[in-house]
Amino acid sequence: MAHASQQVDSCAPSPTSGSVDLPAWKSCAAWSRLIGVFVPVMLLDLFTKAWAFRSVAPMPVELDRETILHDPTFRLPYHEGVEVLPWGLLDLRLVLNHGAVFGIGQGSRMTFILFTIAATTAALLLFARGTRASMRLAHCAIALILAGGLGNLCDRMQYGAVRDFLHMLPGWNLPMGWQWPGCETSEVFPWIFNIADVSLLTGMALFLFASWKSDKKAASLDKQQV
Repeated sequence: MAHASQQVDSCAPSPTSGSVDLPAWKSCAAWSRLIGVFVPVMLLDLFTKAWAFRSVAPMPVELDRETILHDPTFRLPYHEGVEVLPWGLLDLRLVLNHGAVFGIGQGSRMTFILFTIAATTAALLLFARGTRASMRLAHCAIALILAGGLGNLCDRMQYGAVRDFLHMLPGWNLPMGWQWPGCETSEVFPWIFNIADVSLLTGMALFLFASWKSDKKAASLDKQQV
């Protein structure tokens, strides 16, 4: 009597109840989720940056990489913000960010490049070795983190700084002239950001939620087995 060997298909769809929950790196469905979120979000970030620097100011803004690299304090000429949402909820205003998310750590370009490369490697390892095929939310979160980090890394490599253009709550001020530490303005939200920043922070929040949800599910299963 012949014995038929049963093999697990590494490209099987996401596991359902009773099937094998593969490591993410062996699952085509997991890779599809990662790439399916990562690619459009990163393209959206790069497209909106290019559109903003071409359209928001009275004249298209052309960036010279050598000028920016040789002058860490280089700033764009001031221009009036363009209102997107009423009541001062959102304006478009062009700035160059020589630091990290929301302008933190100005003037540390190489540090942020190396950190982004290390963080990207860690995120991919986390996806491949630290998640299973069924962890859909975690895969989407990691894809958002990658899109945000690499979107801004592209700017640092190509222009020497990151292009920001989203300004929330312009003109809304803290009471009694208070200021955030390190800021020269009393605005409630003085930071100008981009889609990559939103993607990065959203991905981090989603991953924390996914981890909490996974731990809660594991604890529930442990209780049932006792």
